[in-house]
Amino acid sequence: MKILVLGAGGTGGYFGGRLAQAGADVTFLVRAKRAAQLAADGLIIQSPTDRATLKVATVGKESVKPEYDIVLLACKAYDLASSIAAIRGALHDQSCIVPLLNGMSHLDDLDAAFGRARVMGGSCQIFATLAADGVVKSMGDAQAILWGPREANAAQLAASNELAKWYALTTVNWTASDNIMQDMWEKIVFLSTFAGMTCLMRGNIGEILATDDGRAHMQRYVDSTIAIATAEGFAPRANRVERFVSVLNSVGSPVTASMLRDLEAGNDIEAAHIVGFMLNKARQHQIDDTLLSVAYTHLQTFRNRRAAGRT
Repeated sequence: MKILVLGAGGTGGYFGGRLAQAGADVTFLVRAKRAAQLAADGLIIQSPTDRATLKVATVGKESVKPEYDIVLLACKAYDLASSIAAIRGALHDQSCIVPLLNGMSHLDDLDAAFGRARVMGGSCQIFATLAADGVVKSMGDAQAILWGPREANAAQLAASNELAKWYALTTVNWTASDNIMQDMWEKIVFLSTFAGMTCLMRGNIGEILATDDGRAHMQRYVDSTIAIATAEGFAPRANRVERFVSVLNSVGSPVTASMLRDLEAGNDIEAAHIVGFMLNKARQHQIDDTLLSVAYTHLQTFRNRRAAGRT
């Protein structure tokens, strides 16, 4: 199968690059500047355990053809509209899209653009960045990718099996899920709490927990997000709840959400797609939205100030 990866930055460059390294037929859909960089230097992935320089194929959105069986969509949620336009010409009747975006709201947009039968579920965890010299720098070995069919049609099942075949030849932590929507809901329960609380409080987990009421606020927030997923029909499994509550209650932990790091750097943030999405769901189901509302107001205020050039 032919695989198209949108973008060759930290996410697309890493997960697509590992597929190319294993021998899969991978092409990267990139802008002209990145295409020239890749042509000159190759796709370079640097991790704590290896440095790989790969000769990779690239294509621009103006010349892409409907010849790709799988499209890995590795973009920020706020770039989704332009990404949809970019990949439209790459799809044939049996093509499948595997989105690796944070959150859930992008599924509705992709379904509307391409039909649910083409849109699989997916998510990833990665600590990587695209350096100024074009190197994809992986800051850890815990990079993980998860995907699965949202419908049991032949195209989605075949795409899932194809990805499993190639990722099995890599060092990537991968999972071909048979219950992808459950997995995605469990991720957003954690992510919306993690991002919402660290951004709202402008601190890491340890700093929040060191305050008089930090632990109580953290518990109230996660209780709301668990209730939302449950009301949607995807009650988080006990072992998953135990895992992310453990992270959120880790005294002295220095970890923060990537959204806070983006916010502090003055970059755009995926506020609407993670915190705003869960706030809307809380209101639909009449679930306590107090902290979600305050967190989202905080994030919207930042985005308004950023748009006005005042950050």
